[in-house]
Amino acid sequence: MSRARKHSATADRDSRAKVGRRSALGLLGLGGLLTAGGVAAGVAGRDLILPASAESAARAVDLGVGGGAKNLTPPTYAPTGRRPQYRRATWSEQFQEGHAWSAGGEGTASSDSDAEVFTRGDRSYRVTTRGDGVQSFVRRTGMEPVSLKGKMLRLVFQVEDVAHLERMEFYLGSRKLADNFSWVFHYHAAEGTNYVQSGEWVTVHLQWADVTGAAGDYELSSRGEPSDRSGFTDMSFAVYDDGKGAVTYRLQAVEVVPDTTDVFPKGVVSITFDDSHGSVHDFARPVMDRFQMPGTLYNIADAIDTEPFMSIGQMRSLQDSSGWEMAGHAYSLKAHEASYPKLTAEEVDDDFRKLREWLVGRGFTSEHFAYPHGAFGKTRDGVPVDLLAARHFTTARSIISETTESFAPAMPYRLKALTGINDGKKIGGETLADVIEKGGALDRCAQSGDWLILCLHRIVQGVPTQNTELSTEGLERLMREIDKRGIEVLTVQEAMAHYT
Repeated sequence: MSRARKHSATADRDSRAKVGRRSALGLLGLGGLLTAGGVAAGVAGRDLILPASAESAARAVDLGVGGGAKNLTPPTYAPTGRRPQYRRATWSEQFQEGHAWSAGGEGTASSDSDAEVFTRGDRSYRVTTRGDGVQSFVRRTGMEPVSLKGKMLRLVFQVEDVAHLERMEFYLGSRKLADNFSWVFHYHAAEGTNYVQSGEWVTVHLQWADVTGAAGDYELSSRGEPSDRSGFTDMSFAVYDDGKGAVTYRLQAVEVVPDTTDVFPKGVVSITFDDSHGSVHDFARPVMDRFQMPGTLYNIADAIDTEPFMSIGQMRSLQDSSGWEMAGHAYSLKAHEASYPKLTAEEVDDDFRKLREWLVGRGFTSEHFAYPHGAFGKTRDGVPVDLLAARHFTTARSIISETTESFAPAMPYRLKALTGINDGKKIGGETLADVIEKGGALDRCAQSGDWLILCLHRIVQGVPTQNTELSTEGLERLMREIDKRGIEVLTVQEAMAHYT
């Protein structure tokens, strides 16, 4: 028997004798742990997630997006969908008739009120860039002063076709933006998955942790803290094309909404691990146990009980004795390696269904998921992967980190996470120093009360050689720095359940 399997056997005995401080949530999950008789332990019957009946399974489902989505059957386990309450705006511009904003910038070719394409009211504000890479914007100055103390910004917009999109920014300031803070909230990548996709209405939350620049009399401290949080009279939503073609975008809302600094004044960190690597149990768990910090493990069902991955016993020990969350990453290794956008909608939906059945059938009732390779674009036959994820899970995590995640998440099926964190030498990714040192991600989280999701993979003893590896010493430093700042550490399941 390998050392990992011996450790697993011991852990199994320990898990029967001891229950960790967070295990009640781990055992019951959000939908209740189904027993052999189909009854949930300690959960009212109305909260059960029951398998679809044979009759309902025979009925095809049309998601209204065409392609393979018409051939889908109801999921065996549908998510409860419990998510934090939608945050109502304290200040809102929805670009209906009579708004006082105007389009401008040398990069603007045209603008108009659009009564054909909108998601609120009866119109949106449509702008087309000039196609030469120069800034286009929708702006208003001289408003009544707005405060962002204990607040964040919410943007709702659409880009008709992202083929020539380069980046998007937002400016908040005064004196006709002579004094301003700026957020670069989207860089469009030619390859890989983008948060902003063609023809979709997108919601973005901008928090103080994400400020990228300051000008005029406004300043950012060495720890990234803004010099002012109130008295703002000017706002500007800016778009750049790539200089090779025009971009048409629609702005639907710019709003101020409450953040969670009153509940989590130091913010929240979720420490997540992808791929079920055995090193997480053997090397990460002992470090995190010392700090009483649980993690979320996104699992590949096919990998479990094979080397070098975890065993079922190790998963149960993590959940029951250390309060970890056992979430989903893929059912088959083949689907994981391919990534969902290379499969058909029916194949992706089938992998989701089998994964939920596998998790629930073994007592792992997390309703949370992480996309293989972070990819949530469209399937081979044109169905959005995040739409399929919503049939089976309550959230789905990406590896996009252009802004930090928030409560409630702007888009729960595109949770943002910082990945590639490592303490190796010249191996790419995100250096541990960028996270833990002055002005880094932890400082900004602690100052802004937001939700920082970290994505790790393998934990190694010694110096990492890949940007998906973090050393045990590096993980210890990370835990120590989180603890020193007094930041709450929650699993994804706990974070989402907190405001339910």
